[in-house]
Amino acid sequence: MARLAVLASGAGSNFQALVETLKAQRDGDMPHHQCVLLVHDRKDALVADRARRLGVPSVWLGYQGRSRDEVEAGLDGLLRAASVDLVALAGFMRMLGPFFVGAWRARLVNIHPSILPAWPGSHAIERAFASGEEIFGASAHFVDEGMDSGPLIAHDEFRKKSGESLEELEARVHALEHRLYPRVVLDLLDAIETAGR
Repeated sequence: MARLAVLASGAGSNFQALVETLKAQRDGDMPHHQCVLLVHDRKDALVADRARRLGVPSVWLGYQGRSRDEVEAGLDGLLRAASVDLVALAGFMRMLGPFFVGAWRARLVNIHPSILPAWPGSHAIERAFASGEEIFGASAHFVDEGMDSGPLIAHDEFRKKSGESLEELEARVHALEHRLYPRVVLDLLDAIETAGR
């Protein structure tokens, strides 16, 4: 069984989609893979409530008054203590530094609500909508030191409907993320297990 950790900052809908997908993949009475840890960087993040309901241990890792290197050294220690094999970012709204990215390279993935390399960074759907974009989607990618610039793993897309509002588009993109990201993460966990970690 391969072990996943998730880093998140907000409400946690992608986190929930990941955990529910893993719980549904079973070998008899046991999940095939397991989400063993949620780490959130906002003390009041709603994702912590989801983790509690889903039975996933969670840790708040505060950045206030600490350097990024200090925080990420602590994060690296948490993940190693939990024997984590893969780290998935799910709405984690911080850039990770070279030390952490280097330590987890090729085992650090993210989902982004655009068809990369278009619209990296925050508010991607809103910016694409305002520009008159017709094609929307989501991309799963490995994390590197840049802003949503790591190697692409998979993406999916759809065409905007005539008269579709920003809110309707956002809902469709997030629904697509909730299908695409768990599939990608599950494939990566399967590959890790097959390789014997």
